Amino acid sequence: MTITSAAPQTNSVANNPGSTGSTATRALGLASLVGLAVLLVLAFVITDPDQRVFDRGADLEPLLTGQGDAVRLLYVHFPVAMVTYIAFSLNAVGSIAVLWKKSTWWDNTAAAAAEVGVLFCGLTLVTGSIWGRPIWNTWWKWGDVRLMTTTILFLIFVGYLAYRRTMTDSRVRAKRSAVVGLIGAINIPIVYKSVDWWQNRTLHQQSTLRDRSIEDLTLFAMIFGMVVFVAIFAWLMIHRFRIGWLEHQTETVGLEAAIEERRAQTSAAIFDAVTDSRPSHETGSD
Repeated sequence: MTITSAAPQTNSVANNPGSTGSTATRALGLASLVGLAVLLVLAFVITDPDQRVFDRGADLEPLLTGQGDAVRLLYVHFPVAMVTYIAFSLNAVGSIAVLWKKSTWWDNTAAAAAEVGVLFCGLTLVTGSIWGRPIWNTWWKWGDVRLMTTTILFLIFVGYLAYRRTMTDSRVRAKRSAVVGLIGAINIPIVYKSVDWWQNRTLHQQSTLRDRSIEDLTLFAMIFGMVVFVAIFAWLMIHRFRIGWLEHQTETVGLEAAIEERRAQTSAAIFDAVTDSRPSHETGSD
């Protein structure tokens, strides 16, 4: 496959080709770790539980309609779900570029995005299940359309990663994986819009960001969570991309060495054949 662009490398990575770390990525990783710690404190300590009530009149006590302390988990669940969309959308962009330009760089980008996306999608399902237990009184609801479409999205890209491992030819692997990635990308808008399209087939609520019903501190925690998890995604993407590029370089060097060895064997065989075909008086000793 034609390589249309080189892998981006900082000076520290260039000086140590076997490393995937650099000063910039270490700083990004540290900032992400600090941001995650701040987010957890903000979500589970500082913000208030959801204590919304419904006034049923003077004769009845108000009905608690809020999510209580369970809402705190949404400060993690929501950003993780959004990053899942970002990761798989990046995979779709990379897949299009692979089919269009036959670029190894984009193939590596698409593969890295899919791998990190599967991680975040799995976290989305796990955190959603934990949140759903006190809210819906169940860990899992098979009939929930948002849950099912997200699970399908997860399984498609798990299959994408598994399929890549079965292919040894890099050109065939890149092309066929790109097709699988684009098929999976079709499900992204379906997952996102499922609560609007099938309102009577999901326990998930519609977006509370659009109706502006979130208080200031809650909104800040949501946005801050997005920033933190996007930073974590970027850190993971950079390292996974560099690992993939090193794997590609190893495959390329190994292939080139095999070709050179085969050429040497062919040349030696031709030389032996020519030598054996010469008359005995030409090859005999004086």
